[in-house]
Amino acid sequence: MYWKLFVRRIEEWGVSGKRLMRSGTMTGLSIGLLVLGSVLAYLEHGRGNIQKLKQHLRSPTPEVSQPRPGGEDAIVLTRSRVPGGVMPEFLSATLLPGRGMDLLQLTAYLPEKGEVNLLDSSDLDTAAKRMSGVNEDAAGQASLTQGGPVLVPWAGQLSGLVSHDGKSISVPWQGKNFNLPANTVETPTPAAFGGLLLKTPATNVSVDTLADEQTATATFAATDFEGRWPSQSETKVAVLLGGRTLGLTVDVKNVGDQPMPVGIGWAPRFLIPSGDRGQAMLHIPAAQRTVQPGAHGVGTEPMAYVAGTPYDFTARGGVTLRNISLNDTFVHLKAPFDQAPVVELRDPAAKFGYRMTLVSQTTRAVHVFSPAGADFVSISPQTNLDDPFGRRWGSGEDTGMVIAQPGQTVHWEIRVELFALTDAATSPF
Repeated sequence: MYWKLFVRRIEEWGVSGKRLMRSGTMTGLSIGLLVLGSVLAYLEHGRGNIQKLKQHLRSPTPEVSQPRPGGEDAIVLTRSRVPGGVMPEFLSATLLPGRGMDLLQLTAYLPEKGEVNLLDSSDLDTAAKRMSGVNEDAAGQASLTQGGPVLVPWAGQLSGLVSHDGKSISVPWQGKNFNLPANTVETPTPAAFGGLLLKTPATNVSVDTLADEQTATATFAATDFEGRWPSQSETKVAVLLGGRTLGLTVDVKNVGDQPMPVGIGWAPRFLIPSGDRGQAMLHIPAAQRTVQPGAHGVGTEPMAYVAGTPYDFTARGGVTLRNISLNDTFVHLKAPFDQAPVVELRDPAAKFGYRMTLVSQTTRAVHVFSPAGADFVSISPQTNLDDPFGRRWGSGEDTGMVIAQPGQTVHWEIRVELFALTDAATSPF
């Protein structure tokens, strides 16, 4: 009502506003608005809102920085679950290009469990703190204790002369000596274990999406790993995430001018989602396993047959783990009908399993690490045997180290699938 009267009064005085300016109405209106504003300001000041507003203007809320292991942002590949799907499906994969393309986390949907983590690993924030690159992680050892690190330019362990402080080891090869970092992640005595890519940052990263799949590719520039390895190697790692498949390919190219030994591996620590390791079942199509050397570094027999022993996991449906501790490398892998060898880990209580296909023919061994009572089984396919330069191997044994000539590329590929145990009849072995 008052507003209408105010508008009518202005119209009566004329659009030009001359009479309004000459009258005392504008002066009174201005004074009224000033008094009203002062009253409101006083009330708000009493509530502390003015001070809060000033403080907010002076100090805007800072952006929360995300953890960056190795100094680079993590890559998270994701996909949506199939609506109404009743089969196990991969949902996400978290990769660390700043740490040699380590697969830190892997999640999936399991019909009996819902969304679960598949790898024994920490969250991204904790991983960033552990992966400091100094002290206990000086050579990237923290990556070997969780997730799924990529192992280049060798997999498994190398033995040699250990330094007095136990932090390095001298490994002989063709008249040369490699001075390599040593650790005791899976060995009672210091050994060069896990390669040199562990804390190497990528120089180029890309992510591609196609239908229901995503692929992340990281390139690691030419390096001799601070003079620890001959020649110069350029490494490319690609990880594909699909509904039922996780694919890993690694290409190591000799871009230097000298011959270079190359071994490749991957060490994922698969969780037992049910939490009951004793009932989990493992299948490895291996005829033999390597035997640790004696006190002088040379064993009488570098390999032992697994048939009839607690290390025989060749049964079609796998063998129950019970309370056996495993820290063994299985060799002389077999494949049915000229297909690629397949390793399986089944969790009957969760009604699902992992199936790992060793796509590349260059895969010579599978290392398994799973202490009794643990809730994980590390299944590490690798091109080379343990201690491939060791004296214990006869001249007729292919230890799996490829001697890459300048310009040559060594390619390696692994595929992991999830399956429901109702699919067991489709197993290829």
